[in-house]
Amino acid sequence: MDRIHHKLRDGAFRDVLGHTVQQWRRQPARLATVLTAQLAATLADVLMPFYAGRLVDRVAQGTALDATAWDAVLTAFFVGIALIFGATIVRHVGSTALMELTLKMMTDAASDAFQRVQRFSTDWHANNFAGSTMRKITRGLWAIDLLNYTLLTALFPSLAMLIGSAVLLGWHWAVMGLIIACGSIVYLTLTVALSLGYVAPAASLANRWDTKLGGALADAISCNAVVKGFGAETREDDRLARVVAKWRDRTRRTWVRATINATTQSIAILALRTAVVGYALLLWSRGQATAGDIALVLTSFFLLQGYLRDVGLNLRYLQRSVNDLEELVDIQGQPLGAAEDPSARPIRITEGHIEFEKVSFHYGSRQQPLYRDLSVSIQAGERVGLVGPSGSGKTTFVKLIQRLYDVSDGVILIDRQDISRVTQASLRSQIAIVQQEPVLFHRSLAENIAYGRTGASQAEIEQAARLASAHNFIVQLPKGYGTLVGERGVKLSGGERQRVAIARAFLANARILILDEATSSLDSESEALIQSAMERLTLGRTTLVVAHRLSTVRALDRLLVFDRGQIVEQGDHDSLIRLEGGVYSRLIKGQALGSTTDPV
Repeated sequence: MDRIHHKLRDGAFRDVLGHTVQQWRRQPARLATVLTAQLAATLADVLMPFYAGRLVDRVAQGTALDATAWDAVLTAFFVGIALIFGATIVRHVGSTALMELTLKMMTDAASDAFQRVQRFSTDWHANNFAGSTMRKITRGLWAIDLLNYTLLTALFPSLAMLIGSAVLLGWHWAVMGLIIACGSIVYLTLTVALSLGYVAPAASLANRWDTKLGGALADAISCNAVVKGFGAETREDDRLARVVAKWRDRTRRTWVRATINATTQSIAILALRTAVVGYALLLWSRGQATAGDIALVLTSFFLLQGYLRDVGLNLRYLQRSVNDLEELVDIQGQPLGAAEDPSARPIRITEGHIEFEKVSFHYGSRQQPLYRDLSVSIQAGERVGLVGPSGSGKTTFVKLIQRLYDVSDGVILIDRQDISRVTQASLRSQIAIVQQEPVLFHRSLAENIAYGRTGASQAEIEQAARLASAHNFIVQLPKGYGTLVGERGVKLSGGERQRVAIARAFLANARILILDEATSSLDSESEALIQSAMERLTLGRTTLVVAHRLSTVRALDRLLVFDRGQIVEQGDHDSLIRLEGGVYSRLIKGQALGSTTDPV
């Protein structure tokens, strides 16, 4: 099990770094500026101890009255100052380039993730908490900032400093260079092994519980009305407490391992310091090193020690940023619900004729298909009801028309155009839908109605609201059409939300209309208003009504009766009710007797 988990961790690490490199390639000039600036600044740090050593030697060997010694001292002093100043300037240039590089990467990542999540299948959204998804994205964005800082301004300069210091000291004393090189390699190997093999798995698990915590919070808060309705505040407190306890335990374990890692690194640095300084003193005792040489060694090691200590810290940052970013990268790698053909063109629906030609379809990895060779034609302007037992395939039928799923075989045509070969946005923008539970944005009523057609004028919005029997209640609100409706429209009643959704469909003015009937839970007054609005809405449009209450489909032109993915009966209400032993007749009788509240 540990071996499998280790492979998964390695895969996540490669995926994150591979994704990061791809993002860097989009901005080669900025990346080159950052790397060049960091390399130049690190070179200045490598050379600083050399001039510090020369300064000490000149001071020790001469006096202020010795003009030659004084000139040498001033030269070493000003060169050292120039190196520090130059390093400061190039680091500023590099930091500015890094800022622009990172902001562009974060912006692209946010846009890419949002666009991808928007295009995932309805099944994906049904199986993922919105709160968890948002947490993955926002945490991943800030992980980009940390990852760029760690790799480009921390680990890269540290590696350059290590090589430079080993070369500089090895040039003076070969054994000293060997001690620094071997000691640093041992330290880095130990640090990498602890950070990535010991701390990272615990941190990854802690992140997963952090995501679950965000999802649990969002779930309870978004359903607060239900919590209050059942007086279940304490129950939800207890449920969250269990999630928090798991999160706390996983986070504590991560922090404990990180502390052990830091202590181990400190001991390793102390051992290396002892070896370097001890060898320098040995050289001095043998007369093989001057005071300036000792200053060179000490200054070089203290600088190197800072870089090495930062390596340990920055490897922990690297591990944390990879953990935080892997879920965002995973989102980028997941397949879309229905992939867009690169050659797809916008569809143009002028009539609304829908045709299924030998369509087969199955959900995901299920072996048994829901539809097998399903063929049916719906004429332009025809009003068709979809009825049948629960799970018989009614809702899937309209989802396939919207291309929320791709068919396994066969073709769906609208006005003789294959919908798999057209852009999804153009297809869905020309199909109006009124859902059983209409969802509204936390925006103004005008914006929610105009969502059906961007650029609509205020007069057009109000006319659509009148047709949907929504204008009267809207103008009575304090801010009228400017009233914010709350998250998912919570400030409105069910009937008011439904009328706003109908107004949105009126404004869209699409040739194809899908009605997921939503009058069963409304009061009689709201139901009457909505039924009247729906009758106006269906005039002249190809209309598909997913029927939950069979009394609402009596006046439709044709009914398609589904059973186990097949259309077993079709015709109008009067003809179907006369079929003895028919599915529709049985459903009507069952509903009349109250044997089921949702036969379809």
